[in-house]
Amino acid sequence: MSYVSDSSSLNKALRLQYLSLPQGHSYQVTYVWIDGSGEGLRSKTRTMDTEPKSIADLPEWNFDGSSTGQSEGRNSDMLLIPICMFRDPFILDPNKLVLCEVLKHTREPAESNHRNSCNKVMEKVKELHPWFGMEQEYTLLGVDGHPYGWPRLGYPKKQGPYYCSVGADRAFGRDIVESHYKACLYAGIKISGTNAEVMPSQWEFQVGPCEGIEMGDHLWMARFLLHRVCEDFGVVATLDPKPMTGDWNGAGCHINVSTEQMREEGGIEHIEKAIEKLSKRHVEHIRVYDPHGGEDNKRRLTGHHETASISDFSAGVANRGASIRIPRQVGQDKCGYFEDRRPAANCDPYAVTCAMARTCMLKEGKDLHELE
Repeated sequence: MSYVSDSSSLNKALRLQYLSLPQGHSYQVTYVWIDGSGEGLRSKTRTMDTEPKSIADLPEWNFDGSSTGQSEGRNSDMLLIPICMFRDPFILDPNKLVLCEVLKHTREPAESNHRNSCNKVMEKVKELHPWFGMEQEYTLLGVDGHPYGWPRLGYPKKQGPYYCSVGADRAFGRDIVESHYKACLYAGIKISGTNAEVMPSQWEFQVGPCEGIEMGDHLWMARFLLHRVCEDFGVVATLDPKPMTGDWNGAGCHINVSTEQMREEGGIEHIEKAIEKLSKRHVEHIRVYDPHGGEDNKRRLTGHHETASISDFSAGVANRGASIRIPRQVGQDKCGYFEDRRPAANCDPYAVTCAMARTCMLKEGKDLHELE
């Protein structure tokens, strides 16, 4: 038995009565942003008297950064800059969700704003038409932090029957997964699939292919929708890379990478060149593949449970125990994409795609921590 939140037991039919009320010529627009932790998401809603059709129709806004770990109380106003708009799957059309960048009062990017520097790099490599796809793993928990569906005392059966499973004794929380999938499709997020993962109560959804900066925009909003859907069901989605110690899989956010050259006939040559570049910057990439400089991934990248050791770089065809996997079909077709399996579930997709573009696509890769 898992503990769910008190809010999930509120009368949802009564809520629908209010949500179905006409709203006249007013529009609710919810601004969403990444907080000072680099992992958490915040949001607040405003009323507009015309329906926004594009980002150009949305005004800048502000918030109290001292309450989100992004400023001090004596100078707390932070700026919200709209950058990507989606349909709102919770209160429905014509209302909107808006992903925002956070700027300081000086209009410099906040410390947790990795989109700003990522966008500069993506502009430099746009002629290569970089495509990304990211596989977001997550684990469902009760509000007490215990994995959803796990026995209150003891553990479920060992791993094996849960991956891509069906059945009440092995697939826990499918209602949440399918609701999130539909919410993403309604919103306009480029979600491409979902499946149950190896550890019970662990799931994955995939976003992409997305070109350039779009990867981070769509994954962050997909994460926001996941947390909101889980809120309605009274459970928690954690992106902790190793939520359960012992003989249980961790949670990653594998990234699939392809440029136009890689997708063309004979593109395997360009894939191999990119992997060679990555092999020389393993330590630098590990530092940006989780929000804590690689400390989170130390618990996950052990060389066990379908991971390579955090200390070593490796690559191979169809090898899920390697740092970089070349899919079997790509090896046969001699073109396509490669998968970097190192990013942690709680990584910032802006930081990860930026690092990938700097290393593999810029002629002279800069240090991964540079913002210029």
